[in-house]
Amino acid sequence: MPVATRPAELDRPLSLGPASRLLGVDPDTLRRWADEGRIDAFTTAGGHRRFERATLERVLQARRHDATVRLASLGATTDRLSRAYRRGYSDGASVGGVRDAVPSSDRDAFREDGRALVTALVAHIDAADDAERLAAEDAAIAATDALGRRVAAAGISLGDAVSLFIAARRPFLAELGAIARRRSLDPDRLSQIYDRSSGLLDRLLLTLIATHQEATG
Repeated sequence: MPVATRPAELDRPLSLGPASRLLGVDPDTLRRWADEGRIDAFTTAGGHRRFERATLERVLQARRHDATVRLASLGATTDRLSRAYRRGYSDGASVGGVRDAVPSSDRDAFREDGRALVTALVAHIDAADDAERLAAEDAAIAATDALGRRVAAAGISLGDAVSLFIAARRPFLAELGAIARRRSLDPDRLSQIYDRSSGLLDRLLLTLIATHQEATG
């Protein structure tokens, strides 16, 4: 029985254009990945960049896998991200000492609000479908609403409340990015994680502002 052989043309290295089309990305994106060492490439004697098909197929396989990877499996647990989120509140330099305005009797409640918010953010990023994503966003809005009412009741001004929220989101996003990069997550999945989390945080900031204004109006 004849042994099936792989057509020779399938083993030929691909130039930038065909390689980028195979991966479904722009040529500029693939060029940047190669420059940054995210994907292996070589240069011909004529100075043209080439990509081995086997390398591209491995990237495609990894992307399919990464699309289903959940944050917890990367080490991005709620506890870890909650600590990153709290760092923004505890860093007096970044919030101008605003955190000192929070009554000591309320600080445990603030931490619980923050943890609930982080849990909802992680669920939103990891959601498998629109229904899960909407449910997670509703939970995040509820946590932010509670936080907004709590800071208003503590006498914290709207400007200071916004400063607290923005200061807390920076280490959260930075921790997400650091975890994803350490695990060599596919750039598309990394971008999706960042876009989903930052987009929701932007919407939650508007919720915080509206809730604070309502509570103090």
